[in-house]
Amino acid sequence: MTDQSDFSALNEEYASKRPKDLIRYALEQHDAIAVSFSGAEDVVLIDMAVKIKPDVDVFTLDTGRLHPETYEFIEKVRKHYGIRIDVRTPEQAALQNFVNEKGLFSFYEDGHQECCGVRKIAPLRGKLATLDAWITGQRRDQSPGTRSDVSLVELDGAFPGRNGSLVKYNPLAGWTSAQVWEYIKVFDVPYNSLHEKGFISIGCQPCTRPVLPNQHEREGRWWWEGAGHKECGLHAGNIIGKS
Repeated sequence: MTDQSDFSALNEEYASKRPKDLIRYALEQHDAIAVSFSGAEDVVLIDMAVKIKPDVDVFTLDTGRLHPETYEFIEKVRKHYGIRIDVRTPEQAALQNFVNEKGLFSFYEDGHQECCGVRKIAPLRGKLATLDAWITGQRRDQSPGTRSDVSLVELDGAFPGRNGSLVKYNPLAGWTSAQVWEYIKVFDVPYNSLHEKGFISIGCQPCTRPVLPNQHEREGRWWWEGAGHKECGLHAGNIIGKS
């Protein structure tokens, strides 16, 4: 399924359906498919997916620079759902070379992209190379500059899958943050304790801080950089063609 007309029809069909309906469709369509897990939205996806397929493939990226609370959160989710989480880590030689050359905080001086490339993008690329599709927690309201046009179903233009192409499902694309947290409360879904300390969008410890009232959630990420494209590269397709 790589024809754009197929995606258009699917997006139209599932626009009025529940996210769980799209997750069910995705899991039925692909043998090699996984849920990407890091934040609150992703645990909502896991909660929905395990009710359809208890042994659903779930993966997360351990950059080596996460908050202690985030590591505790990953373990909490693993135990809560009784699932195996594929924890992907940076390639050791590449990481060691990068740190030896640039130090531990080079991103404050020359931007976060290079560090994210070693710690996040390379491990992600390795995982996606084994898949035909992945399910993400992207929402259109997360980052107006880069995610406002996110589709429910799309061809991933940034990463190839195991057969060359990769389908990306974003079941929560049309949800708001309020809807995510309502689901978390109603279904008693685990969440990162940092959310109780003013953190909304949570990444690596040196690159994330709480946001002030009325600030957008992505303003807590890479705050020393411009307010433009607050993306690490996991969803690089969002910024293609954007200025």
